[in-house]
Amino acid sequence: MTQTIDADTDADVLIIGAGPVGLVAALDLSSRGISAIVVEERAFLEPPNVKCNHVASRTMESFRRLGIAGEVRAAGLPRDYPQDVAFRTSLTGREFSRIPIPASGERYTSRTGPDTSWRTPEPPHRINQTFLEPILTRHVAEAPGVTLLNRTRFLSLDQDASSVSAIVSDVDGANERTVRARYLIGADGGRSAVRKQIGAKLSGDPVLQHVQSTCIRAPKLYSLMSAEEPRAWGYYTFNARRVGHVYAIDGSETFLVHTYLSPEEAKTEGSVDRDTAIRAILGVDEAFEYEIVSKEDWVARRLLADRFRDRRVFIAGDASHLWVPFAGFGMNAGIADVLDLTWLLGAHLGGWAEEGILAAYEAERRPITEQVSHFAMNHQRKLARPGLPAALEDDTPEGEEARRTFGAAVHELNEPQFAAAGLNYGYAYHGSPIIVYDGEEAPGYTMGTYVPSTVPGCRAPHFTLADGSSLYDHFSPGYTAVVARGSVVAVLTVEAERRGIPFRVVEVDADALPKEYRCPITLVRQDQTVVWRGGTPDRETAAQLWETLRGNRIEAAAHE
Repeated sequence: MTQTIDADTDADVLIIGAGPVGLVAALDLSSRGISAIVVEERAFLEPPNVKCNHVASRTMESFRRLGIAGEVRAAGLPRDYPQDVAFRTSLTGREFSRIPIPASGERYTSRTGPDTSWRTPEPPHRINQTFLEPILTRHVAEAPGVTLLNRTRFLSLDQDASSVSAIVSDVDGANERTVRARYLIGADGGRSAVRKQIGAKLSGDPVLQHVQSTCIRAPKLYSLMSAEEPRAWGYYTFNARRVGHVYAIDGSETFLVHTYLSPEEAKTEGSVDRDTAIRAILGVDEAFEYEIVSKEDWVARRLLADRFRDRRVFIAGDASHLWVPFAGFGMNAGIADVLDLTWLLGAHLGGWAEEGILAAYEAERRPITEQVSHFAMNHQRKLARPGLPAALEDDTPEGEEARRTFGAAVHELNEPQFAAAGLNYGYAYHGSPIIVYDGEEAPGYTMGTYVPSTVPGCRAPHFTLADGSSLYDHFSPGYTAVVARGSVVAVLTVEAERRGIPFRVVEVDADALPKEYRCPITLVRQDQTVVWRGGTPDRETAAQLWETLRGNRIEAAAHE
């Protein structure tokens, strides 16, 4: 592809931050022929903190398009290691419920588990960020048109009508210099300097939960667990001494332990002894040996920026929203943010869309991240202090009954979190300036459920074509028309070509189209969002449609 960089800038897009959000932004821009510079304070391949443990289905679908889904799915836990979530009295104690999730080696074939019937070419994948991020980093380092500046600190920015100038330096403060680009993306985390530079403010619920997180190395831990029970990716532990979570990192010896503090405990720093809490969660005595790899104390919040953009500068991921990091949806929402944005930037910098198209980013993503933040907050509150049955650990008939009833309750509460079909597929963009609505409302959704729909703004329902390929594999970088065979789309093709808009037609026999595709033509953009549906338009209607979809009918004031 031809790079669009002009002579007065160093790159088309400057990205601040090389976490998963910034790295995916760079990969996607490169795939579109858009040049990028990525600024990151850490050294090349310096390990990240042990944080996110989950790549959502919709993110995996995007990784498939970028050509890295297979590599990501092969990393992390061993291929035969179950990705289940188990509920126990302690890690080494009694198990009373389990959510089955297949191992990565069985992900495409297994039908055991609540997410194995989803209509997708790429199911979710459990992998810690320590394994995911190096994969993304290596691909970014090799991506055409991308420059990765490690051990480089972002200091400040300024912008004019045509570019953004950022002052950066080496991490020690030396070698201060200016980097210029046409646009800038702040993917620099919850303490985002870019967010502060553009004057965006966070608001919401600043304190929901205090958490002690500890990554430990304990090679003998599995030997203390029952050999009759399969291993699990996540363990939720409940006992009178401590409630916590444990996540398997490598399936061998490394674990992440979350200790949840009560509001009373959070008032006094140091009131919860880390070692005592970890041993209560693991169910081990003082003689058991483990090594602390890293530790971090953090506060779960629900905060949202009042804006995601200032002219040529955008923020995405934790820079624009912070919430309870349940099921990894903080990272996944950030990746969804930035892929929305890079598609829009690619359309404009690629020359087939007006700058007005960029107004769609905030209009689309800010309402969705607010919705998800409330899902996360409400779920966290339900989980915070469950009422534990007194007999939960007893080796008595009363204990058996307590574990049975409590196990059913926590299974019902948590399955939507770990099989979150609604958060993956259910959200719809309302009020986007580049979607042509037809008066029908998108179906509602919950964390765990949704109704597939082709209402404009919804995710185009997935299906497999007659040759066995995924519908999504045939999508154009711009727009794709999914049509019943025999539908007339010539006028759409002609008007798209006239404007240089990437456009493709996927014809399907009418009896093979899923029932949701009720109209002869369903127009979908590359990120799977339905933007229009209907019958064959006349030339004038087709022209007006394409002008809207390329951002030509958006007032310039919308992004000033």
